[in-house]
Amino acid sequence: MQHTPTALADALNHGCRCQTLDAAQLQRELGRDAGLRDVADTLALTHPHLFSNTAVFASQATVQAVQAAVAALERTLSLPAWAQQVLPGASAMAQADHGPLGVFMGYDFHITPQGPQLIEINTNAGGAMLNAVLLRAQAVCCGLMNPALNAYRNMATLEDEFVAMFQAEWDLFNRARGQAPRLLRSIAIVDEAPQSQYLAPEFALFAELFQRHGIQAVVTDPGMLQLRNGVLYSGALALDLVYNRLTDFDLSDPIHAALAQAYAKDVVAVTPHPRAHALRANKQHLVTLGQAATLQALGVPPADQQTLLATVPACERVSAANAAALWEQRKQLFFKPLDGFGGRAVYRGDKLTKKVWEQIQQGDYIAQTLVPPPLRAMQVGDAATELKFDLRAYTYAGHVQLLAARTYSGQTTNFRTEGGGFAPVMWVPDGPTPSRLMENLPCHASSC
Repeated sequence: MQHTPTALADALNHGCRCQTLDAAQLQRELGRDAGLRDVADTLALTHPHLFSNTAVFASQATVQAVQAAVAALERTLSLPAWAQQVLPGASAMAQADHGPLGVFMGYDFHITPQGPQLIEINTNAGGAMLNAVLLRAQAVCCGLMNPALNAYRNMATLEDEFVAMFQAEWDLFNRARGQAPRLLRSIAIVDEAPQSQYLAPEFALFAELFQRHGIQAVVTDPGMLQLRNGVLYSGALALDLVYNRLTDFDLSDPIHAALAQAYAKDVVAVTPHPRAHALRANKQHLVTLGQAATLQALGVPPADQQTLLATVPACERVSAANAAALWEQRKQLFFKPLDGFGGRAVYRGDKLTKKVWEQIQQGDYIAQTLVPPPLRAMQVGDAATELKFDLRAYTYAGHVQLLAARTYSGQTTNFRTEGGGFAPVMWVPDGPTPSRLMENLPCHASSC
């Protein structure tokens, strides 16, 4: 069999069903702070499908390709010509640049024989803190795991990197206002009814992380924020920065009025923010980023054009003019609402009914070339199975901080799949060939 750079990773993903999660260690990691012990003790009951027992493997070539794609995407999305093209169609709230770049950008990829393919761009990608904890709870199931775990020996500094990112956003905010940098003192983690959100445990982990680094932190609903005398408050706490987990991307909901006013008036640093979403996460960008003529007209350097065209699947906007052709090609397409998020109202073309197709035509959708997700062999109870997975790159300023996987069954990622959930991505060296590896692979049982 011909050698390919991803052969070892592919063989492990398809042939190794070992369970690498040390559940007891995960519970200890989640409950490091006394205030989080209740969360740690109940998480298995309240969130049974949040974490997978199994790691996903990626070759060094895949990791490098993802890093290169993220860098090219960020350079393109940061071009002045890009802003001039996309901001006229964005909300009024997105027009001003208040300094911060936006924390935890998320770029989601499917891995294919031709390399990683970009599926989605997110400005408030959840799960980074949960995945950082998850990485610390992995056990070595066999000798082949050693090089994979070695790639993550910097995990001890990852959380420090997260805190430094928020400090950098605070510095950028102050610099944009002509003020000298100063220490970040207070953060509000904001989402609607945060305690009822599925990723509420992550909010608690972030609050504990900030407090451990000397930053006052609170988790709150946006309706509890108050703008008084030029300061945004959460209760009695005056806020320097809001870590924004809302999906109201332009802050147009009336219940978000205090936050919107504070953001517009430069009262508080907000990250991620409406401008970041307008510049980076509008699904129309998935169409534009795959068009050679548009990239050239924007002045994207040839090397980045080549990277983007190889990474971004072809997309087009659904319209009356192309509806008939798209219906004929539907089995090779995936349909997404332009203003959607979280896998809502998305459809694989081969699953479409006429009724749903009529709804798509009446809505505002893009048609994305279908890129089947890769598969990961797993042991779920007594059954051997395969689940789909994607790779999410958590990034800041074009730098990949962390790679994580989400394993699932169904049309889109979810946290309802038995055996599925977040999974650590283990980097392995390029090669050898699958046939040579499989002769010595011990990982066919539920544990090794």
